[in-house]
Order: sequence, then structure tokens, then C-alpha cells
Amino acid sequence: LLDVIVAPSYSDAALEILRRRRRTRVLKVRATTDASAGMEVRTVSGGALIQARDVVKPDERAGFKLVTKAVPTAQQLDDMWFAWRACRFVRSNGIVLAKGNALVGMGAGQPNRVTSVELACRVAGAAARGSAMASDAFFPFPDGIAHAAASGVTSVVQPGGSVNDNAVIAAADELGLTMVFTGTRHFYH
Repeated sequence: LLDVIVAPSYSDAALEILRRRRRTRVLKVRATTDASAGMEVRTVSGGALIQARDVVKPDERAGFKLVTKAVPTAQQLDDMWFAWRACRFVRSNGIVLAKGNALVGMGAGQPNRVTSVELACRVAGAAARGSAMASDAFFPFPDGIAHAAASGVTSVVQPGGSVNDNAVIAAADELGLTMVFTGTRHFYH
């Protein structure tokens, strides 16, 4: 076993003490504020996955793009913003339902997005009525939107970007939902 100490610098006195420890390795790393500092590295068999950190920027809400005929109310926008920020912490087909700055339902870790929607709606129960739904990635089909609407969800925030976006938007319009696209996704590995 080794002890590894990593820091941007060391005083001479600290280095003198650390050198006396046989199982200690001292690494000096450059302190950085460049773009590489915003990267996450995950090891995988035979290599590594490198991706940008999932950070919600304070001004990101201003970039919400309305894609449906129904225009969100101020409360729906607040709920969508809360849901969007919470959704970044949910992995693998993450769905969040929020209302009144509270998470009321969550579905995650499912093999497909619609199952995550069903789980989130079941967890929310009656609290799903009037809630906002956030999805960590785009909806590939309208079925997730339809299930959410049947459970009482009234607004949706999602990245967009599916080849089926037009069908999903049409379903939201038909169901009377308001929906915004963020242009960014939370679906990370």
C-alpha cells in the first residue's frame, strides 16, 4: 500500500517530513482553471471515458426554447427550472417531477425513458397533477409525454435533439402540454 499526496505546491519543510515516509509518494500538479478542469474521467475496461462536467449555468433558464403552442405560466417555468436542475443528479433515463420547488416524483435506472416516466408518475401519485417533468435526455417517442399527461403533468423540460422531436412536440400540443427544449442534456455515464 502507498500513500499518495497530490497538491499544487509544497513547502520545503513539508517535503522534508514527507520524504522520511517510505510508502508515501508526493505528486505536484499544476493548479488549473482551464477547460480540462471541467472534465470528468471514468475508467472503463481497456480505457477511459472523458466527458464535460454536467454543470447547470445560472443563466441557462434564459435559453429555454418554447417548442409548443401552449405558453408556460410563471409557476410552470419555476417548476421546470427546479426540475431541470434536480434532474442532473438522476442517472440513466432520469425523469423528475417537480411542483412548488419540491421534487414530487423520480424515475431512474430503467431500460427506457417511458418506464422511468411511469415510475416517476407512480411515485408522485396525486402530486403529479400540475407538476413539471424534466428528462435528462430527449424523448425518442411521444409515449413518455402521453403517459405524463395522463398522470396530470402540465409542463415538460427536456434537451430536444431526437429525430422524432416533431412527433413529440405534436403530441405535447395535442395533449395541451407546454414544453421547452434546453439544447443541453444531463444524460451522462
